[in-house]
Amino acid sequence: MLAIGVCYSVNAFLLVSRPHQRQPQRPSHLTEKLSYNSTLLPNAAFQPPEALPHRYPDMVDTFASYKYRNICNISSLDLHLPFAPLCPDRESMLTAMASGGRIGHDAPYMPRGCDMRWFPTEEICEILSRFEKVIILGDSMMRHVVGSINVLIRKDLGYGAVTDWNFSPEERQDCFCNYQFNVKSCSVQGIFKTSDVAKNDPESLACPADKIDVIIEQMIRFPIPTDELDRLRGLLPPKKPARPYAFIYGHGLWNNLDLQATLDWLDTILDASVQAAPWLSSTSHSRPKSKSKSKGSRAAAIAAAKEERDRTAGFWPRLFMTPNAAGKEKPDEWVVSQGNKALMIFEESVGVEVGRRGVEHIGTWNMTIQSNKFDGV
Repeated sequence: MLAIGVCYSVNAFLLVSRPHQRQPQRPSHLTEKLSYNSTLLPNAAFQPPEALPHRYPDMVDTFASYKYRNICNISSLDLHLPFAPLCPDRESMLTAMASGGRIGHDAPYMPRGCDMRWFPTEEICEILSRFEKVIILGDSMMRHVVGSINVLIRKDLGYGAVTDWNFSPEERQDCFCNYQFNVKSCSVQGIFKTSDVAKNDPESLACPADKIDVIIEQMIRFPIPTDELDRLRGLLPPKKPARPYAFIYGHGLWNNLDLQATLDWLDTILDASVQAAPWLSSTSHSRPKSKSKSKGSRAAAIAAAKEERDRTAGFWPRLFMTPNAAGKEKPDEWVVSQGNKALMIFEESVGVEVGRRGVEHIGTWNMTIQSNKFDGV
């Protein structure tokens, strides 16, 4: 049924977008342009994607031109099943993605209520080029995130996440396809910044090397070591750049899902970021003068304090990702403290707390509970 649904979506798109052919004259109600999705199925659980150009990548295998596509045997349609409607804004998309799941074990992922876009590499390059730098901070999960980004911008399913330009024959065999994400064998060969690719293997980049800059700084524990904070500060210029910086955070398992430790970890990073780059802070921007004549207004004081803490006045895009669902190979000694119940509670609590800090959140538990875990944990 899943394959039928995908085929129907593709056929619906091709049907609507086929070349014009001469047809007998018909009544206007049959030929006039419709203001709604004419492929809607009244009793279907999921409607086919809208027949619009920007939805075409959702309905085809965008990995078809990637290196090692056939050997690794991975299709983008294995990962995401498109449907209508698209989410209208970022807030609803994050909620839909965190609430979504799969219809069956290892089935393609679907957000709940509204769909996300599946971006081809060309659009991914364009999105990344909007930022001066994309900084990813966190643990091994975030290393997988940056590895996945590198697979997409290098169009390489075999070695896209790793430094294959300096591999030995044994490493080329051990770190191939899914095995390039093997934490024990291949993590040290992971690509931690796109500038390394631009320096050592520029031809493998599908994006203009001078337009994108993605980097990961691994910060796994709290308290955060001084040298790690110094490296973070070194990434941030004291003066506001021409393009914004974006930040993706991920934390939890290394502090045993201790909510307070995670919040302290995040607060330390946010404070260190503002210290190094004052232009990130709301206080570095001029604010409109209050019309209230009561300078001692308690409500005004609370609002001012919240604005300072949330740092939302400037454009400072930040996203926090909480850990994925636990797999069946999770060691028994960690089932209580890091099992699925603990992960669900942690995800919900983090979402509330980071929102108070002006940071957006995406949960990954629901989207991964029915997926196969490479390492089983």
